[in-house]
Amino acid sequence: MRQIADLHIHSKYSRACSRDLVLEKIDEWCKYKGIDIVATGDFTHPAWFGDIKKELEPLGNGLFKLKKEISSSRRSDLQIASSAEQEVRFILCTEISCIYKQGEKTRRIHLNIFFPEIKNVENFNSTLEKMGCNLKSDGRPIIGLSSIELAKVVFSINEKAMLIPAHAWTPWFSIFGSKSGFDSIEECFGKFSKNIFAIETGLSSDPPMNWRLSDLDKITLVSNSDAHSLPNLGREANVFDFEDVSYNEIYQTLKNQDKKKFLYTIEFYPEEGKYHYDGHANHNFSLTPKETKKNKGICPVCKKPLTIGVLHRVDDLADREEGELDKHIPFKSLVPLQEIIAESFNVGKSSKRVQAEYFNIIKKAGTEFAALLDLNLDELKKTTLPEVVEAIKRVREGKLIIEPGYDGIYGKVKIFNDKERKGFEQAKLI
Repeated sequence: MRQIADLHIHSKYSRACSRDLVLEKIDEWCKYKGIDIVATGDFTHPAWFGDIKKELEPLGNGLFKLKKEISSSRRSDLQIASSAEQEVRFILCTEISCIYKQGEKTRRIHLNIFFPEIKNVENFNSTLEKMGCNLKSDGRPIIGLSSIELAKVVFSINEKAMLIPAHAWTPWFSIFGSKSGFDSIEECFGKFSKNIFAIETGLSSDPPMNWRLSDLDKITLVSNSDAHSLPNLGREANVFDFEDVSYNEIYQTLKNQDKKKFLYTIEFYPEEGKYHYDGHANHNFSLTPKETKKNKGICPVCKKPLTIGVLHRVDDLADREEGELDKHIPFKSLVPLQEIIAESFNVGKSSKRVQAEYFNIIKKAGTEFAALLDLNLDELKKTTLPEVVEAIKRVREGKLIIEPGYDGIYGKVKIFNDKERKGFEQAKLI
């Protein structure tokens, strides 16, 4: 049974996150998207953890679901239902920002932590508070513990907890980040490295970039949305084939790199991520790694060091060219459906026209992932306009024009050129 899992999201209690990120709406939007398993996010925050305990019920397998009285008593403002009837399962997860000194350098590492039981989270939160960590300030708390110290706490509570470095390559806050990270998992986690069996690739890198490091051959690559709003749920995800959907099944699949059960990851095009190239956002200036090296890492405008992006950092640590694809878990690169529609109509993705067409497609196709992955072109033609069908086709084929992101600025995806858009407009007038 195919299961699509997004294992890293946030709640309304995290900084710069939508107020709509509440459990019943997360559940609802997962049904629109076709997401079967989703992280709770932010379980360290007292108010959010209170919502988790109040609104979710355990399934007895390390996963949770929204209580029926919650889902039936509240309706979306959109009042649009997907035709999908799947039951969304939640997995207990949080992201923590560790900022500390190690090796004469300030480290800023973001780590995702998973537990199968509420009592594990209660123990974990209580332990961190006793150690002086402030968990109330943000859904993604900043603490002064090192990655090693945090790992010690996590695995002392439950040996089957999962600790997965988040967005592993972003410059400022990641295990391999150019500004504050490490050169290896062992350097970051010490004796607990044996407990780290997965990393999150992040929006600015994809699996082939990670395959260039032979040290990561033993590490399972996962992809998640890190969503700060409901529409961004599932923009990256993991696709499993499970008979028994449970926390242990997820744990064993990731730990063992089980290629029979881990079918593929769903990826952003990495160029679309906001740290793919090197550059300076203040000067609207970006460079490829090769160009940066020619400039000795210095911005030609302000003469200060450039923000080194993910592609450059991967190149620095890589010990081989792109690996053999058949040895790794596959991936599929997609563009979120709202972005596809917006590009097709040449308007903003938050526009009423895009939102209306998005939910028109959801009602007819069942879910967003059904439209992006499953329906053939003839079926798609029954759900949406010709230009949107053509756009989905091109995304599936990877026929895109992308301006890479850099220094916190997302890349820009183009599917159609101006001449093609004019053709669509003229066709409507005939």
